[in-house]
Amino acid sequence: MLLGEHEHTIDDKNRLTLPARFREELGTGVVVTRGLDECLNVFARDKWDQLVGRQLEGLDPFSREAREMERYYYSGAVEVEVDRQGRVMIPMPLSTYAKLGREVVVAGVRNRLEVWDREAWRKQRDEFEGSAEHVAERLARQRS
Repeated sequence: MLLGEHEHTIDDKNRLTLPARFREELGTGVVVTRGLDECLNVFARDKWDQLVGRQLEGLDPFSREAREMERYYYSGAVEVEVDRQGRVMIPMPLSTYAKLGREVVVAGVRNRLEVWDREAWRKQRDEFEGSAEHVAERLARQRS
């Protein structure tokens, strides 16, 4: 399980060094793709395959929304090798999508990493920390 929040930088060649504690679980090849909240998601290849298999493969190809979700995830996904120093190349279109500057936050979120521009992460964190209790209550009611 991927947990924690780590501040990092993107170098001049658009490479991100993954936090050392995540490297073993991610392996030597990862999938980097657009997240739903103007961040990037980084998946170990097997976790990406599980997500796609569980969430996307069963969608009806005649549904416009299903096709849009497939386009969103597949067209924005890139397989990237992790080099010996634990770095991954962040493709420019993905960097632009997430509005990444030099300073970023890498957050472990269960089965994936999220890569955020540092200032955007702080704003997002302030929002979810302020509403987490209310969201938890709504989700608990939905389970009942």
